[in-house]
Order: sequence, then structure tokens, then C-alpha cells
Amino acid sequence: MLFDTPIYLLFLALIVAVYWRLNLRRQNILLLLASYFFYGWWDWRFLLLMIGSTIVDFLIAREIEGASDQGKRKILLITSLVLNFAILGFFKYFNFFLDSTVTALDALGIHGVPRNLLAVILPPGISFYTFQEVAYIVDVSAGRIRASRDFVEYGLFISLFPHLIAGPIQRPSHLLPQVQTRRVFNPSTFRDGCMLILMGFVRKAVIADNCAHLANAAFSGALGNDGWATCIGIYAFAWQIYGDFSGYSDIARGSAQLLGFHFMVNFRQPYLACSLQEFWRRWHISLSTWLRDYLYIPLGGSRGGPVKTYRNLLITMLLGGLWHGANWTFVVWGAVHGCVLSIERWISGSRLHVAQSTAVRRFAGRILTFHIVCFSWIFFRAENVSSAFNMLKTLGHFQWSPDYAAAWLFVITLSGLAMMMDLEMEWSGGEYVFQNRMPVLRYSAALIAIALVTLFSASGNHAFIYFRF
Repeated sequence: MLFDTPIYLLFLALIVAVYWRLNLRRQNILLLLASYFFYGWWDWRFLLLMIGSTIVDFLIAREIEGASDQGKRKILLITSLVLNFAILGFFKYFNFFLDSTVTALDALGIHGVPRNLLAVILPPGISFYTFQEVAYIVDVSAGRIRASRDFVEYGLFISLFPHLIAGPIQRPSHLLPQVQTRRVFNPSTFRDGCMLILMGFVRKAVIADNCAHLANAAFSGALGNDGWATCIGIYAFAWQIYGDFSGYSDIARGSAQLLGFHFMVNFRQPYLACSLQEFWRRWHISLSTWLRDYLYIPLGGSRGGPVKTYRNLLITMLLGGLWHGANWTFVVWGAVHGCVLSIERWISGSRLHVAQSTAVRRFAGRILTFHIVCFSWIFFRAENVSSAFNMLKTLGHFQWSPDYAAAWLFVITLSGLAMMMDLEMEWSGGEYVFQNRMPVLRYSAALIAIALVTLFSASGNHAFIYFRF
């Protein structure tokens, strides 16, 4: 059930209509059943897997909290982590190792291995709900939160349908208390939820899906094989993935607000960042803060000197890259970000660092950071490392074609729309366009958004990119 389809909007409307007529306990039961229906819509077998892992972690967390012996608590924690990451690793990386094995066997002269029969299907959202389960177990073990005594509450925390498939990744200390506390209908919050959904549709259906046509043509070679085609593909994909994922997050957050929940902001105008470090404070915030708190800091963070700091940054970004998928392209993408973050950290601690910030330096920093991010997207989008490097090689050869003029106009128009939305939000501090402006501007923005989605939604089926992760 995709967010940008009529069936989801009908599903959401029916749930909201019934939901606010119930008491807290019945609200939670309704949402848990609705969330399981939403997930089972994809494949009921994956639903059984998610329910099974939810039950296991629910029981282990209660055992951890009730255990007085630290050794037993540690064994229970390790058991949960091993089970969670083993399940995630099997479904996410089995095909990667299968492909590598088939390739090795081919090289040895052993052919005909039935790869298609052995391959496994990746359950939707498994990375996201696994990370939530891990965060919950770790926080209970550390004493930061109490273990839930009610399976309906814990199950809803894991499976609440707006965040279930592609986040934002919810922290136990943020979402679980909301599940356990009575929600009160607030017209202002409900209005903001509707506006977030509308703006999410603009980013996804208008900006991302239209950019997808150009990005697909460029990365497949259909657009051309020179530097112009590569640049068009790079910029088109940069705005596609941003519009796609930020649009999904807006729809998820808006859907949650219609039900009285508040999800953390997942994007804060990342392409306005002046450094890669700032970019990661603005991009996929729920993942970057999870990696910081549950991986980078436990590794030692910035303690232990510069060399260990660089090591921890590189490990964190490499594993962050692998989280996105079992492909060497994601490893390279994570390595690029890890290396640049380390270089930035080295510069900030050296004599090369200039403390005074000016408008010119910030503008230059934004341009440089944007292009580092854009060119690293090549590895994120390419089918394999070889294809990525072949695209980079084309940047040494530019041959203009009249077809490129229309493509550039397309990219500039769509990216310009996205940038105008971001600049307004950056200046006003709103979570959507004109949130903190006069009502007439806010409602005008709603009407414009409806018109844009109605008139300029891209044709074709473009599933949300992060459904693959």
C-alpha cells in the first residue's frame, strides 16, 4: 500500500474517522490491527516475521529489566542483538553473498547454479523496524526507559503504520510515551498534518517522480554517454532521492499527526548545509542520530585522539552505507562520506580552520558540500561500482546535444521549486511551506500544492526509493 495512492488515502481516512471516537485502549488496538493490515498488504508472510521478532524482543526486554544479575542482563542483551541482526543480515545480505558465490563458481568453471531459486525477497521496512527494536532493547538495558508491560503498546510502537515501511526511525523515549498516553484531538495539529501530507505529495509526485525519468535515462545510458548526460543524471537523481524520501517523511509525519502523534523531523533543508557534517545533521536525521548514539559513540566517538575519531567516523559511515543495501556501491558511498567527514574534522582542528564565518564562505561551503553529496550519489544510484566509475569517466568528455537543453530546463525548474520551498522553510523555521506565515499564505500554498499534484504528477509507477532499504 503506497502512500501516494488512492487506496492509502481511503485507508487513512477510514482509520481517522473511527479512531477519534474511541478511548485510548481501543485506539491502540485499532491502530495495531490497522498497522498489521497495512504491512500484511505487501505479503502476509512478512507480517508473521515482524510479529515474531516483536514478541521476542518484548519478552527479552522484560527479562532484562527484571534481572538483578548484570551477567544475565548482558547475555539477554547480546541474545536480542544477535537475533535481530541475524534476521536482518539474512534477508538483506543473503543475495549479495549468493551473487558473489555464483560469480566465484563461474570463474572456477562451475556453471548453472540456480540463483533465482535460491534468492530471497527482502521484507519491506525490515531495516527500520529492526533498528527500532535494537534501540528499545539497548535503552531498556541501559536503564534509560522502562520495559513495556503491555504488548499492544509495544507492538504499536514498533509497527505504527505511518513510520513502518521507511521511517522516520522512532526513538523509544519519544514515541512509546505517546503510545501510552491519551491523545487529544487538536484542530491545529490536524491542519498541520494535512499540510504536511500535501507538501509531501508535491515533493514525491511532482519533483521526485519527474526527476526520476531523467535520472533513469542518464544512468541507463539512454540519455547519452558524455559529461552533459552524466551531470543531468547526477543532479536529477540528487533531487529525486531528496524529494522522494523527504516527501515520504512528510506524508508519514502528516499521517501521524492526524492520529495525534508527533514524529521527529527527518529532513531540515539538507542541500543548504555548509559542510558534510552539517549535511548529516539535516539529512535522514533519524538514521544519522541513531548511528551517532548507537554506533559512533559506543565505538568511542571523538574520545581517544584524532586517529581513533577518524577511524570511528569511517566505520560508522561504512556500516551506514551497508545498511542501505548489500552492494559494493554503498560501501564506496559510505567510504566517501567517512573520508570527507574525517578531513573536515582534521581541518577544524588544524591551522587551516578559519573561525570567522562570512556570507561568502557559507555560500562557497554550500556549493562545495552540495557537489560532494551529488557526486557521491553516483555510487548510491549506479547498479555496480564499474558503472559508477564509467559515468565518472564521461566527465572528461562534453559534447552538446540539442536534447540536453530541454533536460536541463526540466531539472532546473524542478530543483528550483524544491529550493524555493526549502529557502522559505529555512527563513521561517516552519516544518512546511508558510507554516509560520499568515493564514492566507498557508491556504494559498495548499491550493497551489493541490494544483501542482493534480496537473504535474509524473506518470508511471515510481515506488519510494527507501522501500528497498
